[in-house]
Amino acid sequence: MLLQIPRRSLQSPTHNSVSNTTTTNLTITSANPPRPASFEQHFRDICTLLVSLTRSRSLSKGQQLHAHVIKSGLQTIALISNHLINFYSKCQRPHDSRQVFDESPHKSSTTWSSIISTFAQNELPLLSLELFREMLDYGIRPDDHIFPSATKSCAVLSRYDIGQSVHSLVVKTGYDSDVFVGSSMVDMYAKCGEIKDARRMFDEMPDKNVVSWSGMIYGYTQLGEDEEALRLFKQALMEDLDVNDFTFSSVIRVCGNSTLLELGRQIHGLCLKTSFDSSSFVGSSLISLYSKCGVIEGAFRVFDEVPIKNLGMWNSMLIACAQHSHTQKTFQLFNQMENDGIRPNFITFLCVLYACSHAGLVEKGQFYFHLMREYGIEPGAQHYASLVDVLGRAGKLQEALSVIKEMPIEPTESIWGALLTGCRIHGNTELAAFAADRVFELGPVSPGLHVLLSNAYAAAGKWEEAAMARKMLRDRGMKKETGLSWVEEGNRVHTFAAGDRSHSKSKEIYQKLDELKEEMEKAGYVADTSFVLREVDGEEKKQAIGYHSERLAIAFGLVTFPPERPIRIMKNLRVCGDCHTAVKFISKCTGRTIIVRDNNRFHRFEDGTCSCGDYW
Repeated sequence: MLLQIPRRSLQSPTHNSVSNTTTTNLTITSANPPRPASFEQHFRDICTLLVSLTRSRSLSKGQQLHAHVIKSGLQTIALISNHLINFYSKCQRPHDSRQVFDESPHKSSTTWSSIISTFAQNELPLLSLELFREMLDYGIRPDDHIFPSATKSCAVLSRYDIGQSVHSLVVKTGYDSDVFVGSSMVDMYAKCGEIKDARRMFDEMPDKNVVSWSGMIYGYTQLGEDEEALRLFKQALMEDLDVNDFTFSSVIRVCGNSTLLELGRQIHGLCLKTSFDSSSFVGSSLISLYSKCGVIEGAFRVFDEVPIKNLGMWNSMLIACAQHSHTQKTFQLFNQMENDGIRPNFITFLCVLYACSHAGLVEKGQFYFHLMREYGIEPGAQHYASLVDVLGRAGKLQEALSVIKEMPIEPTESIWGALLTGCRIHGNTELAAFAADRVFELGPVSPGLHVLLSNAYAAAGKWEEAAMARKMLRDRGMKKETGLSWVEEGNRVHTFAAGDRSHSKSKEIYQKLDELKEEMEKAGYVADTSFVLREVDGEEKKQAIGYHSERLAIAFGLVTFPPERPIRIMKNLRVCGDCHTAVKFISKCTGRTIIVRDNNRFHRFEDGTCSCGDYW
């Protein structure tokens, strides 16, 4: 069998060339006798009206015209059925399109193409592939309009196996040289994560369009191969390709993931020149770019300037506010969404719960968690992990444990990890050990869980247990992620590890840190060596903590950037408590604005205070 997908019989499985249905005398075929001019004009007028109403998405008027069509007996004409299917599709009423399709006695290849496209475009990929299978069963040859809908459905479902079968059929029917079909295949392979297949097909295409270029760029972006994605984008521009909003969105996402602020700003400028800045897809990526690069004011500006905002834009702005400690703004935006008739989805609630977690708002968190069901959203593992995180960070560890025990789904690694985080923060090693045992029962887990457990023991001074947790990590062939901090300067990214002396400006960097240490101690700073999670003597602990990667990156910024420029530092791990305190003193002693992004959130240090309110 070519496509192994669920099958469902059509209500009216009538082939376009075989029919047991008695047709009315209104059916237009080349064999029918000539019709009066008034009938032909009436038919053309209905088709013209349907096209117009489809463009304007006028559902009520279209339904009235549909009623007139049925009353006039014109629903038996294939062309009118096709127009009605497309009309309901554009109005996001795919099941009404299906009813028209089922009631149509004569189904042309265009009719099949219309209904398969309807389900593909309305996020019902499985139904789209069901009908594609049915069409093949009736012996109808797919064409260049049908194949892109089938490959789009395969991409949404990440069904690489079905996509390969469709590809075989494409080759068999001779459409592999068609630029639109070929581009849809490239896009499908890229979205299924099969980048080698996508690239091979892309390179073999004699002609390429914006879909094939965008598909390749998106594919590399999804796999984290940012350099290749940017190289392809540059090549597309050099070949004068008319890129679209999807292309821009993918490339801006690369800049955001790599925190390449200056390059992202240049691409934003290109979006302005080409008028793609008004696209909600581009807007969503730009918000994410500016947020991830620590420029929250840029994210607000983009959000305000895009006239029509989709749900993705709202969610991007919500998580940006949550990560930058604009907690009340997060709640305001959520209320504004509701007032504007934008229905929140499961991601929306994750954003709001995140804001509650990192602000210690337990009651708010519980309120939004229970509000999900009013929108028909059943909480998933990520939502439960967020609720456990809210309770755990606030010290309500037993309540967090009760949530885990009473939840209707099996706890995942992320849920137990959230509890472990709370145990580490509040020094509850007994509960941490219990949580760790439950995690290890799940089987192989990520290195982060081992590190969390080890840190929980080390923070409580239980060095033997901490060593055992790290040994378990090594025994399983896993490595702890190296702590890195980086800062962008012009077109270069400078990366630092703790105690790193390989940078060309190391002498100036360490000299600046030594100068700052004296100023900070005069201002009242005392190093908290409890955050050194190794059993070494006090002086060695002070040395170790004083040269953490974020401090080296900040010192680089102090000796390199002009005084008016904020210093933006990115870090792949959580900022330790002592570094958090130290950076507050650095901002106070130097008068500089320092923005640090760790793997949890953003910290904006100004005049000795942090935007997180010391709760993160």
